[in-house]
Amino acid sequence: MEFSHIPVLLQPCLDGLAIDPAGIYLDGTAGGAGHSREIASRLTTGRLIALDQDPDAVAIAAERLKGLPAQVVRANFRDAAQVLDALNIPTINGALLDLGVSSHQLDEAGRGFSYHADAPLDMRMSQQGPTAADLVNTLPREELARILREYGEEPYAWQIAGKIVRAREQAPLQTTLQLAELIAAAVPPAERRKHKNPARRSFQALRIAVNGELDALNEGLEAIFGRLAPGGRLCVITFHSLEDRLVKNKFRRWAQRCTCPPEQPVCTCGGVPKATLITRRPVEADEQELAENRRSRSAKLRVLEKR
Repeated sequence: MEFSHIPVLLQPCLDGLAIDPAGIYLDGTAGGAGHSREIASRLTTGRLIALDQDPDAVAIAAERLKGLPAQVVRANFRDAAQVLDALNIPTINGALLDLGVSSHQLDEAGRGFSYHADAPLDMRMSQQGPTAADLVNTLPREELARILREYGEEPYAWQIAGKIVRAREQAPLQTTLQLAELIAAAVPPAERRKHKNPARRSFQALRIAVNGELDALNEGLEAIFGRLAPGGRLCVITFHSLEDRLVKNKFRRWAQRCTCPPEQPVCTCGGVPKATLITRRPVEADEQELAENRRSRSAKLRVLEKR
């Protein structure tokens, strides 16, 4: 199985984790094991637990981490606490989440993540549960429009949802190119000229909905932060504004001293920050990485240290 993977923002992640060779680390999104391998290779008496919900990724990561102090577990990072419990690991020294769709999932046309090749409308990272085809063929127009608007920030969500509903009355939508062509037909010609492929936002939205990505991120951040030892670092790479906003707000809340309502003139909560922001602003790819890996263009890394 081919599984190409260039780890994004690799050196900033390694710097952000401040790896202790004797520490225990969690990579919640193993993918092609690019980050995992570099973390594990820096450990001596330490240990890496690498999670991924995609069975393809689990098989590849296990192969690529052979001989290193690492263990691969098939799980969504939202279930990190349960995995650590099962392994009798009470606390960890650091964790990494590299969010979004992996290079392999995009490049493997049959997985249905890409609008560049014709394939079944799937988009399931775990290869389990309802597919994107299930969503577009069953959800009412209002719900489809909400998904496209909220998860894809798609300004033509209502028009696209209407086009989908009308088309499926004739025959179910089954392939990625069918959907991409419908989306292109639903947006004004000026929009089609401006964006080479107007399907990008809608495909992102459906992928997020199919995989419950934002709920998983919210739960996963809470679970992982709860297991960090004092001084433990959490590094998160995001690829779109919805993810980044969620991570930024949660990090900011953990690093806040006062939790009183903003309109209250004097602090009465006696709050103590739970964490320190290591990155005040997100770290982005430098010119060299941008030239070598086009998927690093929208990547943003935020790092937090637990107190």
